[in-house]
Amino acid sequence: MTKVGILFFSGYGHTLKQAEAVKEGVGEEGADVEWLPISQDGDLGDKSVDLLKECGAIIYGSPTYMGGPAWQFKRFADASSKLWSVQALKDKVAAGFTNSATTNGDKFSTLQYFWTLSQQHGQIWVGTGLMPSNKKEHSHQDINWTGSFGGAMSISPSNASPDEAPRKGDLETARALGKRVVYITEKLNS
Repeated sequence: MTKVGILFFSGYGHTLKQAEAVKEGVGEEGADVEWLPISQDGDLGDKSVDLLKECGAIIYGSPTYMGGPAWQFKRFADASSKLWSVQALKDKVAAGFTNSATTNGDKFSTLQYFWTLSQQHGQIWVGTGLMPSNKKEHSHQDINWTGSFGGAMSISPSNASPDEAPRKGDLETARALGKRVVYITEKLNS
């Protein structure tokens, strides 16, 4: 059975909500999930690092702060050099998701950071595979309203609680990414 690690940091709960949507999509495809939240101190824990080795895919997530992932996620990335030195994540599928308050918010920089990390580890990157909802009748309620191909992006206005945002379309995009990661992982392993 496919095992997917969802490795993420959430500062205020919005990225957690997005991670839960990714988890829902992974579960809908019948895969096992390793839930790997990074703490507010930037710790993942040795046991969680060992669990990454057992995963066929890893989906990275972090809010975008000041044009990149949160320092807590970067702390994990720096520590992952121990995994890199033994090529523990090589040939595993990778994907990513991020959230910020504005429509752009330089979220693509965070997805590029995840992509670079995945490539250093020798992973196989999977994007959303979704067409954008980019017509005048579309809104934040539609899937891939942000028009992201490299990973799932969501928008949570700065005065919105996690109960209010990310919105339906962004959560559906995250769920679809989770499903696609399982599909691609199983296809590569068949």
